Amino acid sequence: MNKDILVCGVGGQGTVLASKLIASAAMNLGNTVHSAETIGMAQRGGSVTSHIRIGEQAYSPIIPHGNADVILAFEPAEAVRNLAYLKKDGIAIVNSVPVKPVTESLNDTGYDGRDMITYLKSKCECIVVDAMELCSGFGSTRYFNVAILGVAVGTGKLGLDVETILKEIEVRVPAQFVDTNKDAFLAGTKVGSANK
Repeated sequence: MNKDILVCGVGGQGTVLASKLIASAAMNLGNTVHSAETIGMAQRGGSVTSHIRIGEQAYSPIIPHGNADVILAFEPAEAVRNLAYLKKDGIAIVNSVPVKPVTESLNDTGYDGRDMITYLKSKCECIVVDAMELCSGFGSTRYFNVAILGVAVGTGKLGLDVETILKEIEVRVPAQFVDTNKDAFLAGTKVGSANK
């Protein structure tokens, strides 16, 4: 399997865990995997980007522009910021709920993510997911990182199966949160399957 997957969001959204679940699941299926994170002031809501390259054709951990098969975007502006990585027939799976930067809070620019979503839809195949709606049954949007991973698996675009990711959740998530994370992941797979 050869796949280039880019996961992007802002600090605190769980992008790194999602990328680790993808990378370790792919390795457990016998694939060669390279990954790298770019973290900019992540603890303060800065950009976080994870590159995951699966397969023998990946000679570097960083995805070249125009090569990503899938972008998993936890925030609309981060999807736009990283759109140059997506290949022409790639797909972006995007959270419609924005994380407003401090500058928005201070200046009230009106940023709500809608313009970003409109732009993305005009540029690529795009599945838009509302984190609040998808995670409403789990008590927190903190489970969105695993839920959006479920959406990607459900579409079949990642090349990874449900059982492999569920096993990784058992290994990589603290025991008290495993069941809820599994439920969030499975809820995401249903959304993904509906968007095949």
